[in-house]
Amino acid sequence: MVEEMLAARGIGVTYETVRQWGRRFGKAFSDRIRQRAPARGGKWHLGEVVISITGEQHWLCRAVDQNGSVLDVLIQRRRDSRAAQRLMKKLLKSAGTPPRVMITDKLRSYGAARAKMGFHVEHRQHKALNNRAENSHQPTRRRERIMKRFKSSHQAQRFLSVHDQVANLFHIPYPGAVTADFPSCFARASLCDLARDLHDKRFAESLRLRG
Repeated sequence: MVEEMLAARGIGVTYETVRQWGRRFGKAFSDRIRQRAPARGGKWHLGEVVISITGEQHWLCRAVDQNGSVLDVLIQRRRDSRAAQRLMKKLLKSAGTPPRVMITDKLRSYGAARAKMGFHVEHRQHKALNNRAENSHQPTRRRERIMKRFKSSHQAQRFLSVHDQVANLFHIPYPGAVTADFPSCFARASLCDLARDLHDKRFAESLRLRG
């Protein structure tokens, strides 16, 4: 897609060039998107799906809010209470504030992790209530097929951490569940601002090195 957009403007780049851009600037874009994102909802949907990496089974744990925006993602080898604790700690660190309600499937690991952490929030466990977490895995499945599976857990974690945050810019909140002003032009304006900020930062560094 990026190659085609640039080709229309007379700029020829290869897939490898775009991949290197993603590796170099992806995390910076992801961090800025998190900082500028509208306030997330107070209802967290936590879910996991199994993925195969070099023939080994891993669990892709993901959390989304009631608007369908991805909060965070974590690749783990197990889905026990320790794995659930790691996911919850990562979510609390990035979100800053605990949720009002936490919704999971009937996996007991979440309840055990919640008790160990002293996480005093309402916890609802029902498979039918967690469709938003399950649906959030579908884009990952499509990317996994396009990329012919992930090469390592580190590569999958790095890619999905960036991919999910960029995808949030183009996500349309579910009707009746919007918790913050999310105009349709937010995605375009945010990407332009991020690109300009990164360019200014790189330009300033080059001037400092020349001086």
